Amino acid sequence: MTSQAATLRLALVPRTGLAADAALVTAGAGLVALAAQVSIALPFTPVPITGQTFAVLLVGSALGAARGVASLVLYLAAGALGAPIYADGAHGWSALNSPSGGYIVGFVAAAALTGFLAERRWDRRFSSAVTAMLSGNVVIYLFGLPWLAHVLDTNLEKTLELGLYPFVAGDMLKLYLAGALLPGAWRLVGRLRG
Repeated sequence: MTSQAATLRLALVPRTGLAADAALVTAGAGLVALAAQVSIALPFTPVPITGQTFAVLLVGSALGAARGVASLVLYLAAGALGAPIYADGAHGWSALNSPSGGYIVGFVAAAALTGFLAERRWDRRFSSAVTAMLSGNVVIYLFGLPWLAHVLDTNLEKTLELGLYPFVAGDMLKLYLAGALLPGAWRLVGRLRG
């Protein structure tokens, strides 16, 4: 029964095995790579506004912790090895060593957390789904902000001006959208299977 499935991945693709997992992990990395290309440069910060966080939160929640982490590790590794899949087609170690690099590393931890929470049914109701998405977003900043401060050698206030404040409104919109999509997807799966 669909409501008993731990994640959307299991509800939609109950089949397990290496081929199914590889396809889902690759699709998740692909979704994040596509979302990264939705990028808006801001003149006062080296960190762009992107669609990545939205995709990361969805991938982690939909695939669960293990497959979500695998998907984001694949994304991180492919970009580090030269695939132009980070924001604005950036790639390589120089992109990871840039002011944005910590956010990319944080995507892995965020997928782990949102996947973990989804496996505990936090993605079934809007309020708990938004809380899970907010938690994942906070994790991204816990990696991104110290990295940004280190690379640019900025103090706390300047780091927040460059790496947090300009993104709060957009991130709230993205996490509310993700928080609404997940329970909606569960309802749709229930109707299709019901």
